[in-house]
Amino acid sequence: MKGWVLGVAAAAALFATAAQGAEVNIVALGASNTYGSGRGRTNGGVPSSQAYPAQLQRLLAAKGVSAHVANAGIPGDTTGGMLARLNSAVPNGTMIVILQPGGNDARRGEGASRQGNIAEIKHRLAARHIKVIMLGHLGQIAPKNTRDPDGQHFNAQGHAAFAAWLAPQVMAAARGK
Repeated sequence: MKGWVLGVAAAAALFATAAQGAEVNIVALGASNTYGSGRGRTNGGVPSSQAYPAQLQRLLAAKGVSAHVANAGIPGDTTGGMLARLNSAVPNGTMIVILQPGGNDARRGEGASRQGNIAEIKHRLAARHIKVIMLGHLGQIAPKNTRDPDGQHFNAQGHAAFAAWLAPQVMAAARGK
């Protein structure tokens, strides 16, 4: 019951924001599972319209929330790359960043710097008063049958699961804005 009450309160706050004409600006920062279909990938993926940022924006709109979810995913990116492009990927006026660091750091031998990069990204965004929602452990959010043949990327149903998981968190984060 408590979660339901909090969800209703978050929705009311976002509805008030939407009614005032203010749009909630969100940036999804990540790698290929944020981007959707990887550039040059031959093993599937999803078009940008089916990636979780686009699905989240549609889900929020269906709830009456005026939100823009920018997709700042780059296939193959590492947390070091995300940190380097943070200012250009997250423009002024952004209220929430969904950070999906992925597993490219380990694949590229940069695993030792991953936690430090994530901490620095969070620190820089906090200094700009931007809330961060971590999107990690994707396999625990999406059903097992939603992976692409490569076993690391997700189909449209997996992205829908991410959007559904994120929506209440985005609504709660936006409540304070």
